[in-house]
Amino acid sequence: MDARHENTRGPAVGYVDPLGEPFLQTRFALPVRPATFLRRPRLAAHLDHAFETPLTMVNGSAGAGKTLLVADWAARLGQPVAWFTNEAGDQGCGMFWAYVLQALRAAGVPLTAEIGCPGDANRVDHRLLARLADELSGHERAALLVLDEFDRVTTPRIAEQLEFVLQHAGPGLRLIIVTRTEPLLPLHRYRAAATMTEIRDAELAFTADEAAALLELHGLCLAPEATRALVERTRGWAAGLRLCAMAAQESPDPEAYLKDFEAGRSTVADFLLAEVLKRQTPRTQDLLLRVSVVERFCPALAEALTGRGGVEPILAELHGQNAFVEDLGHAWYRLHPLFGEILRAHLRVRAPGLEPELHRRAAQWLRASGSLPEALAHGAAAGDWDLTARALVDDLAIGQLFTGLRADDLVELFSPMGPEVTSAAADLVRAARDLSERDVDRGLVHLRRAEERLDSHPPDAAGRLSCVLLESLAARLTGSPGRAEEALATAEELRGEVPAQLLEKHPELTALLLTHLGSARLWAGRFDDARAALSEAAGCPGGASTALPREDSLGHLALIDYLDGWLGRAERKALAAMSETEQFGLRRPSGSGLGQLVLAAVAVDRDDLGQAQTLLDEAAGSGAVPPDPVTAAGRSLATARLLLARGEPRAAAAASGLAVPALVASPWAEAHRALAVAAAHLAEGRAESAAKVLDGVPWDGEAAYAAEIAWARLAAGNRDAAIELLDQLPARGRTGPGVTVRAALVRARAAQEAGDVATARKLLARALLEARRERLRRPFLEAGPRIRHLLDTPPLQALAAGWLTPGGPMPHGGPVVAADPPSLVVEELSAREREVLRRLAQMMSTEEIAADLYVSVNTVKTHLKSVYRKLGVNRRGDAVRQARERGLL
Repeated sequence: MDARHENTRGPAVGYVDPLGEPFLQTRFALPVRPATFLRRPRLAAHLDHAFETPLTMVNGSAGAGKTLLVADWAARLGQPVAWFTNEAGDQGCGMFWAYVLQALRAAGVPLTAEIGCPGDANRVDHRLLARLADELSGHERAALLVLDEFDRVTTPRIAEQLEFVLQHAGPGLRLIIVTRTEPLLPLHRYRAAATMTEIRDAELAFTADEAAALLELHGLCLAPEATRALVERTRGWAAGLRLCAMAAQESPDPEAYLKDFEAGRSTVADFLLAEVLKRQTPRTQDLLLRVSVVERFCPALAEALTGRGGVEPILAELHGQNAFVEDLGHAWYRLHPLFGEILRAHLRVRAPGLEPELHRRAAQWLRASGSLPEALAHGAAAGDWDLTARALVDDLAIGQLFTGLRADDLVELFSPMGPEVTSAAADLVRAARDLSERDVDRGLVHLRRAEERLDSHPPDAAGRLSCVLLESLAARLTGSPGRAEEALATAEELRGEVPAQLLEKHPELTALLLTHLGSARLWAGRFDDARAALSEAAGCPGGASTALPREDSLGHLALIDYLDGWLGRAERKALAAMSETEQFGLRRPSGSGLGQLVLAAVAVDRDDLGQAQTLLDEAAGSGAVPPDPVTAAGRSLATARLLLARGEPRAAAAASGLAVPALVASPWAEAHRALAVAAAHLAEGRAESAAKVLDGVPWDGEAAYAAEIAWARLAAGNRDAAIELLDQLPARGRTGPGVTVRAALVRARAAQEAGDVATARKLLARALLEARRERLRRPFLEAGPRIRHLLDTPPLQALAAGWLTPGGPMPHGGPVVAADPPSLVVEELSAREREVLRRLAQMMSTEEIAADLYVSVNTVKTHLKSVYRKLGVNRRGDAVRQARERGLL
């Protein structure tokens, strides 16, 4: 038979190509699947949609498993499939269509001789394509045509001809394209019409379960964690998994090999270098090697690394070729992890010493573009510590060494920085690192050195403000409120010299400054000033970046509330403090852990000693940094109170002195230490020694701990001094039940000792009512037998039942719901209040009472509130019932 045929209707069908060479039958054969091939049902099910759409595209990178997937699917169909594998060099239209026609005929697709066969390797008559499309459209069963390695077809004319045949063959042809790159077909039209089936790299990637099944086929059984790690490293790339499995079979410890294998010295490297890198031009190879040092890159960064322009179209082409360059969107790309490892190893061999310079270029570009974390990582990788430290300080990010989110990473990143780096920025980083570990002396040495270097250079507002932040922390750690105030004043002056966007970018700096200032003020006993700064810090924006200073400030606010006697407020703030960092996944407690200590102290006051011990143990074992003076005092206070509650006064006195050194004494910390020591003396019967200790306690006439000192003086036998001290307390308002209940107990005991039992009862009743709301138990348990005897008598017994003593409902929602117990009239009802109460008993409404008494509704409501308070009730019916029981009606 003649080796050539014209592009006309000819009677013969050629068995040779247009060049007169025999058709290569292997190009029509389905590829053989290896014994370790894994059939994946989810992909086969997706391929089944090929019967429903004219066009199916399986598009993936080299080694993604696309050819074997389609070959296995085709082999299991039970019907003929025309298969044609393209080869490089077959660029002529005539050659392409001659092979397509031969593939169809080899698969048994009935094509008449009328169609003809191309006689010219470079061209094909349009009439031949029209006859082919027309004949296929008339078939009852669609012909399945697979074009493998279609990425090798680079002639636009062939794509146009294929689109023509596909469109006019209608349901008679189902085309499946297997390719590494986006074909030249008008895919957008098929997508818009929903007439196309697509399987891409992401779907071709092996899942962890599929990877485990593949490894089992290779005789390997890995732990689930190891399998997931391998899938993460290879991104589920089929060839990578298979090559790794084959190499692991030769290892004595397959799991260890798969965990730590060197990608640059493996069969995976051989595959990728041959199939991907060496297929590129020398310029593209150089580009790939240079961008391998960064996690992600854009054209501008790639140009900074290569020193050449025109990179953008090359990157887009590499992505389009599925050359292991992944598009992240917004013109950013990244390399496949394994490919990046292999390229870096290859870079070290091809260009020794270039890698640090590339890291330096990346750091400079990333710093200028505002990508600080990546800039720091590349600066450290380059070993350029001056550049890295300056990037951190100039960005005003020194506070990140204290905020929990990146603190550990930054400390580790700067750990290799040696003493040979002598810039101000490097000294600031060293000072921050030391202060974060509470090494104050060493931190201050580095801080002073940084300040000296900044003084000898042009003004550097960011560096100065970083110094101020560290000064405020040092002031807090050393208990120096004056230095903290100076630091804040300097910070306010420097704010105007720093770009506003930097301050907005780093809200943690302001939050940290305010927290340190508030802590120093609290240490000095300036509760109101401390509350102002700490409340502002607690309200700082910034999400995760300010979570730790917000936690810290809320913990301090909780301590202030506790010291002021507000147990419920303290508890709520302490719980809020702990939740601040929990919601961002920070370890608990992330900062000082002051919130836990306050909760422990609250638990002691509520006589929940087991919970208090648990909280103290958790705080001690949390791994938090060594405490600042406030936190240390808070821990001593809670521990000493727990030991006193357990009847261990000597141990309590010892624990009260376990604080850190401070430049300025704290009045409240000293007072609570003295109270613990005095309690130890009193327990040993040494009242005079206790009195001497109490005489040395600082007193400003307003301190909330005055009630406890008064109680200690009373216990020491000095009743007049105790009452005199209480008389100096300010009017009710700032202090809560933790203070007022103790003050009432002092007065009650003094009245009892003076023989005025009625007054003692009224005072005890008032104390019980206040304490019940807060579940404050310890003061009553420590009040002595005479007070406890009064509590066992009616009606005080009813007030204490259920929350202080057994026998009644819990005040804050126990399992039993019951009315409040009968209450003692603590204060006499006024004449008008009795009139309101009598009308209340007549079932008159508030409006009716107001009309009957010729007063406003608000006036009646005020009288009712007063009646409820004096009768110790909360409801109208209870008020009437209690009034009748007391003989008031």
